[in-house]
Amino acid sequence: MAATMKNVDEIRNRVILGEFGVKNVHTTDYPGNYPGYDDTWDLEKFQKNFRIDVVHLDESSMEFDMVGIDAAIANAFRRILLAEVPTMAIEKVFIYNNTSIVQDEVLAHRLGLIPIKADPRLFEYRNTEEEGSEIDTIQLQLKIKCSRNPRASKDSSDPRELYLNHMVYSRDIKWVPIGNQADVFADSSIGPVHDDILIAQLRPGQELDIIMHCVKGLGEKVAKVVNSRLDTCSREVLRHDDLKNVVKLGRVRDHFIFTVESTGILAPDVLVTEAIKVLMAKCQRFLSELDSPDME
Repeated sequence: MAATMKNVDEIRNRVILGEFGVKNVHTTDYPGNYPGYDDTWDLEKFQKNFRIDVVHLDESSMEFDMVGIDAAIANAFRRILLAEVPTMAIEKVFIYNNTSIVQDEVLAHRLGLIPIKADPRLFEYRNTEEEGSEIDTIQLQLKIKCSRNPRASKDSSDPRELYLNHMVYSRDIKWVPIGNQADVFADSSIGPVHDDILIAQLRPGQELDIIMHCVKGLGEKVAKVVNSRLDTCSREVLRHDDLKNVVKLGRVRDHFIFTVESTGILAPDVLVTEAIKVLMAKCQRFLSELDSPDME
């Protein structure tokens, strides 16, 4: 790469934001690319420079800085958080009776979006060819019927007073233990994370009778990841002719800001820990493949 020495450090360490583009987006600090720099990867050097600074942590969100790591690894970690951390979710919906105005397929889809509070680390993956058991399946039931309120005022027109059970919420979903689950999870409150999610509205005579099976799986968004804090590094200043030649905007190449917002199934710090475990397992599997006789 043709670059003067005074620009080498900027190319290696900064991503430059220009008026119409971004410069230095690719990693270039690999062995032999820059004369006078030893870019051979060294574990001790990595351990010295890498750090995670936790800025904020509560029950639903976590903000931290990941410093001293390549963008590809940081992005892999982000993608794992979004799509590869195991979770328990409603997969099968058995509708025995639905006389509401909500179609069966719409109702099933709506139920599948409700986050279920259950620790996936305590369950096994379910074999699709076998019946569910206490080690791989959670059974939930929604059984409710709307009726008129005999105590309602004759002059009332408010459905909340006229009818009983006319609003079906996630709180109406009940856990039905399978096998020894009642003893194993005696201290756990398995069920919807939020009890105020509206599922359907009923009128007298209408009812729902539904059984749901939750299983451990991947592909559900259990977290939202945002890689920015309050500063979005606006390039508006570069629009002004009197400023664009005296102002330079840049970002530290190996400094990444993560904000993890959990759906409530797992705490955000647990999500981060599980994502790290998944990344480590992927690396180990890759190394095993390299050592495989088939690679020779």
